[in-house]
Amino acid sequence: MTKVVLEIRTSPHVLSGNSVDSIMFNVVLALLPVTGFAIYAFGLTALATLCTAVGSCVGFEYLLCKLSGKDSTVGDWSAVITGLLYGLTLPPGLPLWMVCVGGVICIGVGKALFGGLGANPFNPALVGRAILQATFPVPMTTWLDPFRPDRFAAVLPSSLTAPFTRPEVVVDAVSGATPLSAWKFGGQLTEAADLVMGYTSGSTGETCAVLILLGGLWLVARKMMNWRIPVSILATVAALSGAVWLLDPQHYPSPLFMLLSGGLMLGAVFMATDMVGSPLTGRGCALYGVLIGGLVVVIRLWGGMPEGVMYAILLGNAVVPHIDNWLRPRVYGTSRKPAPAGAKEGS
Repeated sequence: MTKVVLEIRTSPHVLSGNSVDSIMFNVVLALLPVTGFAIYAFGLTALATLCTAVGSCVGFEYLLCKLSGKDSTVGDWSAVITGLLYGLTLPPGLPLWMVCVGGVICIGVGKALFGGLGANPFNPALVGRAILQATFPVPMTTWLDPFRPDRFAAVLPSSLTAPFTRPEVVVDAVSGATPLSAWKFGGQLTEAADLVMGYTSGSTGETCAVLILLGGLWLVARKMMNWRIPVSILATVAALSGAVWLLDPQHYPSPLFMLLSGGLMLGAVFMATDMVGSPLTGRGCALYGVLIGGLVVVIRLWGGMPEGVMYAILLGNAVVPHIDNWLRPRVYGTSRKPAPAGAKEGS
């Protein structure tokens, strides 16, 4: 007689076959072109920054697992992703000891404090960068010109600054402003072609928009990214900034400039789409993207800072539980309208 075993499980009943480590590894692959261009544009200084960011995140996660007596989670690639994204948001010449401190914050405060992978409400890489921005405002807003002739000769002295000492700045290598700050405080607009190809100063990995978009398309094609989030963010930024630009083109930048400048592309494609910190439903993802895009435009145009992507995404992460609660899908077989008072369930 054949024995039949009936297995009863909760949803989901249909699985994609993708594991956490395979998804994370594909995100690493999607970021490789952006990472390669960052090293090409800023040289050994960017390479040192990225290696320190990834190494500090992976090392501190391994240390936390050992101290807590748990199996190491380094092999799931999540710490690598956090370190890589965190490093791509930093100025290339940031002192390496500050980069290391921020990596510890990313894992310790942004991830482990909330229970580890899958429990963190905020993007860990942005948590680390936000704390560094508040703690070290001057180094975090000191930028380098890309494509310096000597960029592969040596790491800049500012990166090798000893802890708690004033960074040594090489004047010839320092750029006056990023495209956003040049517009915000000087009224100067950068050519769209330079923004697309990454011929501008800025954070290590935010300059080349076309490579960021190609990485996002790879993940969408692999069904490892919800396309609604970046599309709704970029569409909202284009619509709102375009409306303001049409009303007063002399004082406000074009929507193309708003889309291609700063960290918007990197944030929309790789930061806001974090599966843990984004909504569960399609409608929720669209609303989440609209919220982030609207905050980016408001902060950039009327805030005191030239850039607002980091804060917009973190605020969006904070609202995600409410979005999931407001836009819960209807349970099959039930009505969207609340049952009348005193009515029995199922009647």
